Amino acid sequence: MKLTAFATATLFALSLAAHAQTSAPAAKAPTTAPAAALPVQPPDVPAIKVGPDGKPNASFMAAHDRFVKIAQAGDVDLLFLGDSITAGWGRQRAIWEKSFGPYKPANFGIGGDRTQHVLWRILNGELDGAIKPKGVVLMIGTNNSATDSAEGIAKGVTLIVETIRAKQPQAKILLLAVFPRGEKAEANDRRVKLKEVNAIIAKLDDGKNVHYLDIGDKFLQADGTLTKEIMPDFLHLSAAGYQIWADAITPKLTELMK
Repeated sequence: MKLTAFATATLFALSLAAHAQTSAPAAKAPTTAPAAALPVQPPDVPAIKVGPDGKPNASFMAAHDRFVKIAQAGDVDLLFLGDSITAGWGRQRAIWEKSFGPYKPANFGIGGDRTQHVLWRILNGELDGAIKPKGVVLMIGTNNSATDSAEGIAKGVTLIVETIRAKQPQAKILLLAVFPRGEKAEANDRRVKLKEVNAIIAKLDDGKNVHYLDIGDKFLQADGTLTKEIMPDFLHLSAAGYQIWADAITPKLTELMK
């Protein structure tokens, strides 16, 4: 059958298109999958720290087991509870020993902890056994500030305080305001939220068993900024920052530890 010029041109165009489709390289699949989100954990419900796979965090569990053994052995008069900021005292042994050594202190800080994690820890052995501290220094909540409301964080802190009181009624609690974070105060939503948290938990101070203390301003410059000399990453303290912390709480600790 004889093709017209139009039909011949059409067949030629279709042939070119088919060739282009078969010879074009296939689109590459993404080489990296999006980071898996951590499971949602309410700030006022006790919870084990888990990874994106939902399994318990190994370092969290190992630290918790160490703390339970310390609690079982006892011989602790001053207990620090918190997250990585508290755990960081482990890198400041000279300041720690000079400031708190006479009180037979123990540091139960774990990096990355949120209120729900500390709550789970103290409900699962860290305040049981032979441990009978005279004082407990508590500072927790900054890791919740990215996802939880100020009210929710404050509820978590409140439950921690209530649990300490129930399990260790003889202990005086020095409840610290959550430290400021971020270089500048302007447009710093997390710093604003933590101020709201602090305003709520300040009301837990009963003047007898729970004593609230806000030392946050001692880390700040006159204009409200944080410096790398005090907080190198605008969250965790340098040696100078830990010295400020020690100096700021020593007078109150001296009173509470009598």
